Amino acid sequence: MRLSLDRYLGYFLAGLMALITVDVLWGVFTRYALGNQAGWTEELARFLLIWIGLLGTAWASGQRMHLSITLLPDKLEGKARRRLLLFIDSLVVLFALSVMIIGGGHLVWLTYELGQTSAALKLPMGLIYSVIPISGVLIVFYKLNDLNTQL
Repeated sequence: MRLSLDRYLGYFLAGLMALITVDVLWGVFTRYALGNQAGWTEELARFLLIWIGLLGTAWASGQRMHLSITLLPDKLEGKARRRLLLFIDSLVVLFALSVMIIGGGHLVWLTYELGQTSAALKLPMGLIYSVIPISGVLIVFYKLNDLNTQL
């Protein structure tokens, strides 16, 4: 299941990257060739960047490519190294669960309740912010999988 999730998430991220490329190119074209930039292109690029950044973080976490300080784990071996990695993965799960899933879910709910929409695209901001708990769920899934393989 993890391999197919990795593949589909990677394809989805590649699609978002292609979409943001086309969006930015369209914005540049309309600005310089037509003399007036399409107003929605900047907002769409901003939203796509949020999605790419958060989902990319989840994907990188699943590949164990996330930014980390490796000074201490590189100096440890055996059980001490394994315990430290278990502790780090447990902290990541705790953070993703409390901040991204619970806090992000509350943010999504609140923005839907308040009826906030984006200025140019008129999209519900809850839809834009929904990537926070989605990424949190993905990170928790990946880290629990890593914890399971380390035990």
